[in-house]
Formats: sequence, structure tokens, C-alpha cells
Amino acid sequence: MPSAEYRIESNQPIAGLLWPAQGSQQYSVSDRALAVSLAAKCFTRPASEIRVVHVPTGEIVYSKPAAVAADWSGEL
Repeated sequence: MPSAEYRIESNQPIAGLLWPAQGSQQYSVSDRALAVSLAAKCFTRPASEIRVVHVPTGEIVYSKPAAVAADWSGEL
């Protein structure tokens, strides 16, 4: 098994407390569960999709859609 079988990627810099490469747009890992967990807990600014790609096949195994910013005017 190759050392970097999964790539977490986005078209914007990725951030998060657990993100090991602050400010980068991609990071490679060998474990699918780890890749999905990291992607699920990270975010981008401005909001952009974060994907986990299985490198050998190019298959997207996880996709976190861009968060839609809600307009909270204080009224419900």
C-alpha cells in the first residue's frame, strides 16, 4: 500500500484545530478513516467544498459541501 493513498483537498486554504498543515489546500494520508475524520472537522474561508480523494482511482470518497452563511439579523 502506498504511503499516501488518500488526499484531502479544497480550492481554498483549509483550517481547523486538528489540521496538520495550516493554510495548505491539500494534505495526504494513508488511512481512509483518518482522512475523512480530518476533512469532517476542518473548514475553509470563504466557505468551499472539502473532498477526500482516493489517489489510485481518483474516486471522491467523502465530500463536505461549502457551508452556507446564514443572515442572522436577530429576528426569528
